[in-house]
Order: sequence, then structure tokens, then C-alpha cells
Amino acid sequence: MEILQQRSTTAQVWEAAEEFIRLFHREHPDSGDPRARLAAVRAELAETGTYRHTPQELAHGARVAWRNSNRCIGRLYWNSLRVRDRRELTDADRIADECFEHLREATNGGRVRPTITVFAPDTPDRPGPLIWSEQLVRYAGYGDHHSITVGDARNAPLTEALLRLGWEGGAGTPFDLLPLVVQGVDDKPRWFDTPADAVLEVPIEHPDAEAGGGGWADWGLRWHAVPAISNMCLEIGGVHYPAAPFNGWYMGTEIGARNLADTDRYNLLPAVARRLGLDTTSDRSLWKDRALVELNRAVLHSFDRAGVTIADHHTESRRFLAHLEKEERKGRDVGADWSWIVPPISGSATPVFHRTYEDRPSATAYVHHDGAQERAQGRDLV
Repeated sequence: MEILQQRSTTAQVWEAAEEFIRLFHREHPDSGDPRARLAAVRAELAETGTYRHTPQELAHGARVAWRNSNRCIGRLYWNSLRVRDRRELTDADRIADECFEHLREATNGGRVRPTITVFAPDTPDRPGPLIWSEQLVRYAGYGDHHSITVGDARNAPLTEALLRLGWEGGAGTPFDLLPLVVQGVDDKPRWFDTPADAVLEVPIEHPDAEAGGGGWADWGLRWHAVPAISNMCLEIGGVHYPAAPFNGWYMGTEIGARNLADTDRYNLLPAVARRLGLDTTSDRSLWKDRALVELNRAVLHSFDRAGVTIADHHTESRRFLAHLEKEERKGRDVGADWSWIVPPISGSATPVFHRTYEDRPSATAYVHHDGAQERAQGRDLV
């Protein structure tokens, strides 16, 4: 099974490496003249077909990749990213253990810390390890159609594949933790149960619940605290790190307007509307809009009550514009994808809506390689 994009030539790697090394030295003047480092990289490339980043280069590259992430609204904090260098690891067991430790450290008792763990890179001799799972934490979806799925319908194909592979399943609730699927170097993909102590979950309750508002208290809704993306490749200066899970913290709309509300996910808007006593017979009553706002209120209220870091879309939109201004003062262009930067609710009420952006590609970035989305659905897992 093909799991990598076409390999870069040595000349292509050198071109990307030279660009990145010069960027690193330009943004770290205390590193001195880049010519000696460039000569060493070129010699290593000629001998091995690749080169190894210094720890400082790796850390800066991971942060710059976040800075370059056109779909991320939270880039103001790019330089705060904690980088866990685990490039010596290639086997699935140790990678899984480190992924779970990543979650524990990033959770930080609820004060979520932006974190990345970088495992072994691709080399000309062999591909690096892979994490098939889309995120380090995912909920199971039992069923093959959104109307009958219990749990997260997005994960129904992966859940089915894991069950056929021998996973016994969870308790059958809407929020059963899926195992993590990891493929080590020269190995087949394997699944690893997610330890409960690695995942902080927040019970979701509406702020009006104590007054009997909508019967929220008995819903049993919850969501995990750390959104750790795990199936994207970190590319730095021509070197590919195919297993490099990273996280920031949630913006409330990611949970309340997408994960819990999308029709191909938990599809909760009809149930929320019924609980609130809204007229659902006509779209012109705007019952979907009203239910969506109340669901998002519940998410923000619940995370705040639990003392878990979360952003709201109005504050984060203002901070993104602050990021643009800060980068422009430093002479750096900022790319962005408008369709991702504008929040999924109240878009025109946020300042990011009222301007345009250029979707700029970058050689130092987080990217989806060929087959990543198919692997996240468990295709060819069995």
C-alpha cells in the first residue's frame, strides 16, 4: 500500500533546506553566519540523501509551520509551542506511549499547553512511522448510517474496522474512546487502548440547567479537552516528519457548532431544539440558529466551569487580526484560508469576516499526505 507522496530529489531537498536554514539564522541572529551550517547540510545531503535538524532548528521549524498554517485562527501563540523531540522512536509501542504522555502534558490539569511530539522522519532508505488516527482522542461511532449511529458518525468506518481487528468496543455510549492506531517503521498498523488518565473530559451542561432550562443536566454530553491532530505530516526544510501530533486548545465553535452539531457528526440540533421547545416545523423560525447558539453557550460555560482552556470565536477573531498586525510589522506575509478563519457561527459579527486573505503555500508546514484521510477512516486496516 502506497503511504507516501513521491519522494523529493536531493536537489529539491537542498533548495528547501537552504531556504529554511537561512530563515532560522535570520530569525535567530545569535546563531551566527549560516554558511557553515549550510555547508554541513550540503555535505550530509550528498552522503545520505537527507540531513538531521538540530534540536533548535526542529523547534523553530515546528513553530514556523504553525505560523504558516493558513487554516488556523489561533496563530498569535505560535512561538509558545512546546516541542517534544522523540525522533529516535520508530516502533509503534513506544510511539503510542509517547502520544498518551503528550496528552497528559498538554492537558496540564486543564490549563492546556500547545504541544507537538515529533517522531522519526522519512529517510531515503525507509518511510517514517505513521499515526493513522485523525486525532489522538476520538470517540467511537457504532453504526453505518448517520441516522442510526450511536456516537460520532464520522468515526463509524474506523470503529467498524477496529472491531473487525479485535477491539472489543466500549460500553456503547456516545462517547466511548477509540483506540489509537499507530504504524511503526517496517511494521503493520496496530491499535492501542487509550488510557483513561490521559484524557480529560468536560461534562457539557447549559448555564440555565440549574433553573431547569431545557433539561440539560440529564443529557450526559461531554467532550475531551485537547484537540491533538495526529495524521498530518510536519515538513521542515525538505525533511518530512509523518508522525508529529500537535495541539493548541479548542475554540468553542469547533465543539458546539461542528463536532456536536454537524449532521454527519452528532447531529444534536434537532434534539436541542426539542428540549428548548422551539418550533421545528419551518426553517423560517430559525430554530437551527437558536439551538446552535445555545449549544455553543453550553460548551463555553462548561469548559469555564471545569477550569479548562477554551477560546470563544469573537475573542479569537480579534486576536487573529492582532497576529496579522504583529507579523506585518516584522515584514512577514500571512496567508489564510477565509473559509476556515471565519467562525462557523456569527461570521459577520466577527472582524475576520470583513476582509480578504491570500491562501499562501509554504515549504515549512503541516500537510495531509496522500492517503491520510483514508487511513483515518480505517481503510485497508484489516
